[in-house]
Amino acid sequence: MKFTASIVLLSLLAGCTFNPYKATNKEYRRQARQYARILSESPLEPGVDSVPVPSFWVGTTNFNMRKPNFVIIHHTAQSSCPQTLQTFTMPRTQVSAHYVICHDGTVHHMLNDYLRAWQAGVSRWGNVTDVNSISIGIELDNDGFQPFDSAQITSLLHLLRRLKTGYSIPAANFIGHGDIAPTRKNDPNHWFPWKELADSGYGLWYADTTGVCVPAGFSSVTALRIIGYDVRDSSAAAQAFKRHFEADTTRTWGIADEKVLFSLYRKYQ
Repeated sequence: MKFTASIVLLSLLAGCTFNPYKATNKEYRRQARQYARILSESPLEPGVDSVPVPSFWVGTTNFNMRKPNFVIIHHTAQSSCPQTLQTFTMPRTQVSAHYVICHDGTVHHMLNDYLRAWQAGVSRWGNVTDVNSISIGIELDNDGFQPFDSAQITSLLHLLRRLKTGYSIPAANFIGHGDIAPTRKNDPNHWFPWKELADSGYGLWYADTTGVCVPAGFSSVTALRIIGYDVRDSSAAAQAFKRHFEADTTRTWGIADEKVLFSLYRKYQ
């Protein structure tokens, strides 16, 4: 009888999964409840924003949650998925993402899509200077110096399909961290398969440039700015463009680059 009980106990223990993030998950729920209370509050008391003071409050019936409109793709620049998960659950790091995708394709959804992750940092795309407030951040487990695993990209494509459909995100709004912060970031690295994503509808791409004729007076800096790049450092913007669209990490710029840029510029106009 004792032997049988021991077997049952061992079986139960074997079926249990230890979660090392139990404490931080509890903190997540606490913060989520706090924001839920803020969302449930009525607008400011009458008179705070108005002179004269209205005699009563009127709450509209026509509203919903704000939706993300961009997806920013990163590489973690760390050595493993567990290391990244730990980094994103330590308050002192002040960094996070909505999703982390491990080498084997495992997807960790770390933050509700409607909440603001701390993933973009100081960045800019077009006239948007607070990218965190309008975007979903996806981190791919990659140290920055290697190709991305096929299982990882498969999971990413499944995730992007859901995000694009669920939030009606335009194809042009799937971009990289290095695109929005060209002077300080280079992720995802030049191994990232942007064309494969664009072929599936996540990002724009250019056609064959063999017959492309760049018109006289074409301004590369203006074209980069129209696409969305922050051109205050035009060299950094050009390098970010080449890394994304040409898988090229050099700092040179020639007619081949001009043709690719001109081809894309026409799509973004």
